[in-house]
Amino acid sequence: MTIKTPAIAICAFALLGTGPAMAADVVTIYSADGLHDGTPSWYGEEFDAFTKATGIKVQYIEAGSGVVVDRIAKEKANPQADVLVTLPPFIQNAAASGLLEPYAAAGSDKIPAAEKGPKDAYLPLVNNYLSFIYNGSSLADAPKTFADLLDAKFKGKIQYSTPGQAGDGTAVMIQAFHAFGGKDAAFDYLQKLQDNNVGPSSSTGKLTALVNKGELFVANGDLQMNMSQMGDNPNIRVFWPAGTDGKRSTFALPYYVALVHGAPNSANGKKLIDFLLSREAQEKVSAVAIGLPVRSDVKPTDDNYKKIEQALKGVEIWTPDWTAVLADLQADVARWHDVTGS
Repeated sequence: MTIKTPAIAICAFALLGTGPAMAADVVTIYSADGLHDGTPSWYGEEFDAFTKATGIKVQYIEAGSGVVVDRIAKEKANPQADVLVTLPPFIQNAAASGLLEPYAAAGSDKIPAAEKGPKDAYLPLVNNYLSFIYNGSSLADAPKTFADLLDAKFKGKIQYSTPGQAGDGTAVMIQAFHAFGGKDAAFDYLQKLQDNNVGPSSSTGKLTALVNKGELFVANGDLQMNMSQMGDNPNIRVFWPAGTDGKRSTFALPYYVALVHGAPNSANGKKLIDFLLSREAQEKVSAVAIGLPVRSDVKPTDDNYKKIEQALKGVEIWTPDWTAVLADLQADVARWHDVTGS
């Protein structure tokens, strides 16, 4: 992760101590990993520009998608964060749990209504997709199907982040439901896959270096994060395994941003959200973050945008029912733990 002053990057919640005090010149953001990856990183550039423009320093705390929401839930009586960035279905869970403060950010009228949370409880920040990665030096070709990953050559060489803790890991479980045409078949597959799986991981971003070094052959990820990591991890390749119908598919997995309910520096939090959703910041999303902008008035033409289009060529995009996903999430995660023994 790139760390630039005056933005402050903290990757362990233990370093927070008693948490950030209310201050006119500070804003604290809890974020899922991914947008601070790469050199330069989109977060790094935008936090620096935000501080220069406003004088407000950014305290940045990074963890898995579910971990950041759990932290905010534990701090509900004494909030420490001002802004939350995480993936679905954790953002929907945060909203349903009363952890978010609805905020119609400046420029949010340029975001399609269908992509926003109810009453602007949360807004998409960077559009993204579930993906998988493999080591291009260890494997001549990408695994073609999910079934291929059951081969004995992958024993101890596969790892995916934990459903219920990491957004990308939860996405793997959801994708398995789709790829195998139902939950029973999907859990049967995930139980078999456990023979090759290294074990749990609360953060997806940590798996990339392991794949790059060949300690793992295959891991899960998301397209924005994986493509932004390629410069520092030249051996990783993005792929999508086919399901039982022979089709490669994925679904949108946006980074969502929201104001935390009871935020100690709420005004600064609103300013940071406005800044990150501004046209100027969104115009850099594909070029710097290798993600997709969320504003309808931003039409990227840069090389990274073309790489994203090329990577997704031939991959079917489907849309989960996030209301149903959230309703079943606790039971599905419990079942995942049961069948995998994790």
